[in-house]
Amino acid sequence: MNNKTFITGISIVLLVIFIDQLTKTIVADNLVRGAEIEVIPSFLYITHHINTGAAWGMFAGQIVFFIVVTLIALVVFLILSRDMAFREKPLYSTGVVLLIGGTIGNFIDRLRFQYVIDFIDVYIFGYDFPVFNVADMALTIGWVALAIDLIFINPKRSDANA
Repeated sequence: MNNKTFITGISIVLLVIFIDQLTKTIVADNLVRGAEIEVIPSFLYITHHINTGAAWGMFAGQIVFFIVVTLIALVVFLILSRDMAFREKPLYSTGVVLLIGGTIGNFIDRLRFQYVIDFIDVYIFGYDFPVFNVADMALTIGWVALAIDLIFINPKRSDANA
């Protein structure tokens, strides 16, 4: 990894963490827990929700479990970051830095509060999707980008280099 890739990666990670923590602070400072603001009727709401678990509340209250899993994930993502090259591998590199930024964003909450602040509440075709935050979006987009690269693009890149 060259210096430009490193600086770009660190910049994106810090930007994700900054936006995540800023939006969570704004929600926590301005909305009572459980309160909601309707943004788009029957679709998008801002809701102050605390989550002691993972998606859909799985493993609620298992803070030690989350700390261990998060540290393992960060080690894996940092190992993956050694192969980053934004010009040659844009999806791979973007995916990795979004995974790192999202993981750290939620990890900060778990260390500070023992829970994660979620606030984006979406109803999709009447289904109330679990409330999420900016770090969760970064994690989801990161996984999708990484998967697309590893499944569809990397094999072609490998064949071209063979």
